[in-house]
Amino acid sequence: MSHVKAGGTSKNTRDSQGQRLGVKLFGGEKVLTGQVIVRQVGESKRAGVGTSLSRNYTIHAARDGVVKFETQKVRRFTGKTVRRTTVSVV
Repeated sequence: MSHVKAGGTSKNTRDSQGQRLGVKLFGGEKVLTGQVIVRQVGESKRAGVGTSLSRNYTIHAARDGVVKFETQKVRRFTGKTVRRTTVSVV
């Protein structure tokens, strides 16, 4: 006879690595063309002047300069206004 009860199978053994999202360069920092400023899922921060938005919503610098973050009121389709952060390079 067995001395230990059956352990069963474990189903929660898979785990994926973190995606390293977030702000990579903060306001006031110098940036070169093509550098990543923000990695994000969805458009939580918007691309402003001097930046470009890639297909996975990563914001890159389109020119050399200094990173600037500012909040703006944006009107949604329903008419509600919400605050959104705009990232620009000046």
